[in-house]
Formats: sequence, C-alpha cells, structure tokens
Amino acid sequence: MNYAIIAAGEGSRLAQEGIAKPKPLVELQGEPMIGRLINIMLRCNAESISIIVNEHMTEVREYLQALELPVPLNLVVKTTPSSMHSLWHLSRVIPEGKFCLTTVDTIFREEDFKGYIDTFEADDEDDGMWAVTPFVDDEKPLWVDVDEQMTITAFRDKRWDGARYVSGGVYAMTDGAFEVLEHCIEQGVSRMRNFQRALVESGRRLKAYSIDKIVDVDHAGDIATAEAFLAE
Repeated sequence: MNYAIIAAGEGSRLAQEGIAKPKPLVELQGEPMIGRLINIMLRCNAESISIIVNEHMTEVREYLQALELPVPLNLVVKTTPSSMHSLWHLSRVIPEGKFCLTTVDTIFREEDFKGYIDTFEADDEDDGMWAVTPFVDDEKPLWVDVDEQMTITAFRDKRWDGARYVSGGVYAMTDGAFEVLEHCIEQGVSRMRNFQRALVESGRRLKAYSIDKIVDVDHAGDIATAEAFLAE
C-alpha cells in the first residue's frame, strides 16, 4: 500500500493556545504525531510514503529529511489553500495503484487502522474506502450517508435524522480518483469535502469502513484527550 500524509496546515490554533511546536511535531506518548503515523504505515506494509508540508515548516521538513526509511519518502514542500490542493500536489508523486491518505492530526488506534487497510487491500470491487466513525469530535464534521451495504451515497455538511457516521479524515482509494481531482482543480472547486462529493457524483463506488473512535488534534486541550484515548 502507498500512503500519503497532509501536514501542510499552519497549526495556528495550537500556536495561539501556547503550543510552540509545529503541529506535526507535537508529541503523543513521547512520539511526534507525524512520526507515529509514519511508523504505523511502515508496520502496515508501506511501499512508499508521500508527505506535503508547507513552506514555513522548516522544523518539520528537517525532521523528515533526517529520517532513514526502508521505503521511498516523497516530500513535497508547498503552501496550499486547502487539503484538496495539497492532495493535488501529492498526486504528482504518489505511485500508481491504491493509496491511503490521512491528515497529520487524525488520531486512531493502530489495530483499527490495520483492519481498515487489510479490508481495502482485499477489495477488488470498490474505487475507495473511507474510514468513518460514529464518534463526533470535529467542530465542523462531514456527515457520511450510506446505504445498507455501507456504500457511500452522499457527503453532507449538516446532520439529519438517522445520521450515523462522520468522516474520520482517512481515505483509501485508487489512483483513478486523480481524474476527478484534476477536474475539480480545473473547475476552481475548493475544499476536500467538495472533492469527496465530486467522487460520488462521478459514479465512483466508495465504501465506508466504521471505526468506533477517531479524534483530531486541533486545540491544545486535544493533546491530552488524544493521549488518554491511545492509553485506553
């Protein structure tokens, strides 16, 4: 499996709340968040890892450049207006085939992630598999509508009666998604959630894979929450 990490945000909320380190280097259980993700990916049969960081994150770039990994590390240094644009730049370096993308501040249990990856690797029918969760942690969650077979039918900004899942910020897909991404860029579409909607509208078959809990680190208080979650 090829993997990709979006770590191009500025972490402005953490900085405003007194966290001096760039978000990717904030430690959870003694390990930088980005390092934790890389190590989990390596243990989940990584063939390559592609990462985008913004041009102002000198510390993060130096941390990544100092790593000695057993697989190719494709580092993109670019400041982008959205996660969707970050993925577009990553699409230039992600190898052909299936890949899994996550944002650097998405925290999950390794065993949950491995089960998710194993399921997608064995799936020869679907164009993508989204990690979803019934645990709502995000300030502005993206709600995911599914049918009885867990096929994704829509992405919605607002909750509705019967809604069960929100996006967990982890996306596994085939490289066929890049055709839709390219069209979104050409049409001036912005935001990752609109790209996800475009995938559904294009007829791509996306499945949802439920993980009981995924948390985000957006605020200083989230660091303790994430550490407590991982220690459970």
